[in-house]
Amino acid sequence: MSISKKTLITLNKIFPLPVHPFNLQNEGKKNYAEWQFEKGIDTIKFYLPYTTIEEMFKDKVVLDVGCGAAGKSLYYAKQGAKIVYGIDPVKGYKEEAETLAKEKNLGDKFKFIVGDAGDLPFKDNFFDTIILNDAMEHVNNPKKVLEECYRTLKEGGRIYINFPPYNHPFGAHLSDAIGIPWVHLFFSDRTLIETYKDLVKGLPDGEKRIDFRISKDAKGQEYFSYINKMTVKRFNKLVSSSNFQRKYYKEVPLRKVLSAVAKLPALKECFIKMVVFIGEK
Repeated sequence: MSISKKTLITLNKIFPLPVHPFNLQNEGKKNYAEWQFEKGIDTIKFYLPYTTIEEMFKDKVVLDVGCGAAGKSLYYAKQGAKIVYGIDPVKGYKEEAETLAKEKNLGDKFKFIVGDAGDLPFKDNFFDTIILNDAMEHVNNPKKVLEECYRTLKEGGRIYINFPPYNHPFGAHLSDAIGIPWVHLFFSDRTLIETYKDLVKGLPDGEKRIDFRISKDAKGQEYFSYINKMTVKRFNKLVSSSNFQRKYYKEVPLRKVLSAVAKLPALKECFIKMVVFIGEK
C-alpha cells in the first residue's frame, strides 16, 4: 500500500461522513428516490430569491436533467406541473422512480427517460421549464447539453441550473465513503480511486458504487467518469457562449462569514457552496 493511500485511510477515520443517500439506503432508512423527494425544496431554494415555485412549475411541461431516482422530479410534479420528464443515463433508477410515482399518485404526471441529455429525444420548443439540479458537474458534454436544452425549450422558457463547483469541500462527490473536506485537492485521482474502491467493496452495493463512479479509458486506465470537474470559471465561459439570456446569477458562499473570501479570485473556487443560474430563451 502506498504512503499516500495509507495517509488517506488514516485521515478518513478522523472525519465523520456527511449524510448520504447511498448509506441511508444500505441502513434501510430510506431509498434514494424517497430521500430526493424529501429534499425537493432544497433542490430549488437557491432560485427563489428571483422566482417562485408556481412560476417554475405551475401548469408547465418540465424536464429534470440528471434526475437520478427522480424523487425530485416527483416533487416538481406535486407543485402543479402539467408533466415532468426525468432523464438520467442510469437504467437502474427507472424502477425505483416509477414505484415512488405510483406511491405518490403522480404516475400520470411523470415519465422517466433513460438517456443522454446531450441528445434529447424531444422536438424543438417542447419544454416550459428545464432544471439541472446538481447535474451540470456530471454530464459528459456540458456544451452539448446546454445546446440541447436551448433547442427543446420554448420561447420565453427558462433553464434553472445549480451545482457545487469541483473545488467545493466535497466537490469530488466521494462523501459516501470519504469524509475529508477538499480531499481531491490533496490526493491524486489514482489514490482516491484505489482508496474509494477499498472502502466500499465490502458494502452490499459496493460494486454498484464502483461501476457508477469509475470507468476505464481507451488505454485501460481507471478514471472518475461520473464527474466532469466543473469549475465556476468553466461554467461561466459555457453560459456566456450559449444563447441563453442571463436572468439571474449567484455564487453562494459556504458560510456568510466567508462571503468576502468567496469573492477573491485565487480562493473563490474553494469557498463557493453553490453556483446558481437562471437563463431564458
